[in-house]
Amino acid sequence: MATVNTKTGQSIDRTVLDSMLRRRMFYTPSFEIYGGVSGLYDYGPPGTALIANMTDLWRKHFVLEEDMLEVDTTMLTPHEILKTSGHVDKFADWMCKDPKTGEIFRADHLVEEVLEARLKGDKQARGEKVVVDEEKEAKKKRKAKGTEAKKLDDALVKEYEETLAQIDNYGGPELEQLIKKHDIRNPVTGGEVLPPVSFNLMFQTTIGPSANMPGYLRPETAQGQFLNFAKLLEFNQQSMPFASASIGKSFRNEISPRAGLLRVREFLMAEIEHYVDPEGGKKHARFDEVKDTELTLLDRNVQLSGSTKLTKMTIGKAVETGLVDNETLGYFLARIQSFLLKLGVDPTKLRFRQHMANEMAHYATDCWDAELLTSYGWIECVGCADRSAYDLTVHREKTGAPLVVRQARAEPLRIEEYQIELEKKKFGPRFKKDAKTVEAAVEALSQELREKLSLDLEKDGKIEVDVEGVGSGKVEIEKDLIKIEKRTRVENVREYTPNVIEPSFGIGRILYSIIEHSYWSRAGDETRGVLSFPPAVAPTKVLLVPLSTHASFKPLTQRLTSKLRKAGVSNRVDDSSASIGKRYSRNDELGTPFGITVDFQSVQDNTFTLRDRDTTKQVRASEDDILQAVKSLVEGDETWEDIRKRLPEFTSQEVEA
Repeated sequence: MATVNTKTGQSIDRTVLDSMLRRRMFYTPSFEIYGGVSGLYDYGPPGTALIANMTDLWRKHFVLEEDMLEVDTTMLTPHEILKTSGHVDKFADWMCKDPKTGEIFRADHLVEEVLEARLKGDKQARGEKVVVDEEKEAKKKRKAKGTEAKKLDDALVKEYEETLAQIDNYGGPELEQLIKKHDIRNPVTGGEVLPPVSFNLMFQTTIGPSANMPGYLRPETAQGQFLNFAKLLEFNQQSMPFASASIGKSFRNEISPRAGLLRVREFLMAEIEHYVDPEGGKKHARFDEVKDTELTLLDRNVQLSGSTKLTKMTIGKAVETGLVDNETLGYFLARIQSFLLKLGVDPTKLRFRQHMANEMAHYATDCWDAELLTSYGWIECVGCADRSAYDLTVHREKTGAPLVVRQARAEPLRIEEYQIELEKKKFGPRFKKDAKTVEAAVEALSQELREKLSLDLEKDGKIEVDVEGVGSGKVEIEKDLIKIEKRTRVENVREYTPNVIEPSFGIGRILYSIIEHSYWSRAGDETRGVLSFPPAVAPTKVLLVPLSTHASFKPLTQRLTSKLRKAGVSNRVDDSSASIGKRYSRNDELGTPFGITVDFQSVQDNTFTLRDRDTTKQVRASEDDILQAVKSLVEGDETWEDIRKRLPEFTSQEVEA
C-alpha cells in the first residue's frame, strides 16, 4: 500500500526510505552478521536518540502534566501472576501452517493479504489506476492461485470489502471458514494451509537454578503496576483518582513478523493505569479542557456494517451520545491525539478505531485504538482500554491482598440484611473435617437465600445447604448450630475496587509511523531525502558546519558546541571535506532541523548563519541571537517564520553537493 506525504504530494517509496534508514543507522537487524533473527532489531545512534526524545516528551505530556506516579517493574513474571490475569489462557493469536513449506502465517493477516491482493487485481482488470508500489506488490503475489489480475463479480468485491472491514472481529472458527470459503492459500507458493490453531504469544522461561518456577517475559507492563496498587495508593495518601505509569520493554512471540519495525518480538511500551471510582459515571475533573477537541472516529457499528467510513466529532459529543463510554476514557483519547501531533504525526493519517466485541482483550469493556496510516496500511499504535475492575479483582481474589480503596462516608450508610451466626463450639464437632468447607458455603449464601432459609429454620428447626464435595452435596444444619436474623448494619467507611482506564503506547510503532509521515525528498532529486521531525523529537537539533578546516574556525565551533550543550541542545560538528550542501544534505536525512555555519565573517564579527532544514532559508545574526533563536525553536516558543521576521535574512546561495 502506498502513502503520500500530504504536504508535498509525493508518493512514499518504502524501499528507498528503508534503505536510507538502514544506511543512516536508525535501525539495523539484530545479529545481522549471523544472518539475523526475524522480528528483532537494534536501534543505532539516531534511532536511539529519537526514542529517548519521544519518551521524554511522553513523560512531560502525561507523567508530569497529569501528576502520575511512575514505576519501573521487573520484566520477569512468574506463571501464577499471568495465569491469574488471564494471559496464560487467553493471550493468543490464530496461526496456520503450509504443510509443504513449513511456513507459518498469522491467520487474520493471511486472509487480509490475499483478499487485498485480489481486490488490487480486480482494479487492474477494470482499468483503474494502481499506485506503482501496489502494482509491484500485486505482481509478486500473483504467483499464488486466485490473486492474478482478473475482474471479480461486484457482489464478491463487496463481500471481500466487508470481510476486510471486520477482519479484527474474527476468531479461529470464523477464520477457518473464510479460508475454506475463499480458497485462501500461501500467497507465494499457492499451497493450501492447515486450519488455524491458537498460539500463545508469551515467551516462557524458568526462574532460578532449579528451574522449578515457571515464568514468562512480560507481555505488558500493566501487571506490575496493578500488583503495586495498594502501595501506590498509600504513597498517594489514599487520594483518588490517581494514575501510575511505566515505560519499559515487553515481549511477544509474534507468529510471522514481516512488517519491519511495526511487528517485532521485543518492543518498548509506555503504559498508564488511571484508577477511577466506578460510581458517578467515571467523570474526569479536566474533561472540560478537551471536550471541544475534534477526533476522527471509526466506531464498531460502522465496521460491523462492512464499512470503514470515518466520522469527525468532538470528544464532548462522543461521550454525550455514548459513543465513547465515559469522560475519563474520552479525556485520554483527546490527550493521546495531542501527544501524537506533538511528535509530528500527520493529522490526516490519524484515526481512532473502536474495538469490536470479538477482538476486545479479555479484560476490556471498551477500547479504542489510535491508528496511523502508513505504507503498511492502518497501524494500531496506541490502545486506550477501559479495563473495568478486572485486574485488581482477580489478583485480590487470588491472594487476599487489599487491592481496594477505603473512604470515610460523608453520611453513615444503614444497611438492613440477614446475618448469620454459627455456634462454633458445636459446629466444629458436628462436621469435623468438613467444618471449614460447610462454614464457607454458609457464609457465601446470598441475601435472597438467607431470607428463605431463616423462614425454613423457624418453621422446621433445621435448614439444608448445598455444599460441594461433602457427602451427597447437601448438608443439614439444625437450629442449635445456626442463627439467621435480619439486622441493621451501619457503614461509616465505603470500600470499593477502582476501575482502570489504560492508555498503552507502542513506542516503536509510533516511531516508524512518524518517520513515514515526516519523510519527503527535494524537488527534482529523489535521492535527497528529508525527515521533517519536529525539533522537540529530532535526534540532533543543530549541525555545526565550519566552512573549511581553517584553524581560525575551530575555537568558534568549540565555543558554540559548549554553549549549546550547556543549554541542553544536542548538536554535532561536521568538519569533513565535503561541500556544505553535501554536509547539510546528509543531515537532512537524519532529521536535523537546524544548521549553523561558521565562516570567515564569523571570525571577523562573531556573526553566524542559521539554516532551516525544511525551507533551506537562512538568517544571519550575532552569536547570542543565534543561540537564543535555536533554544527558542527547540523549546517550541517560536517557529521558523517567527525567527525570519526578527533576524536578518541571509541570501547567499547554499553550495549544493
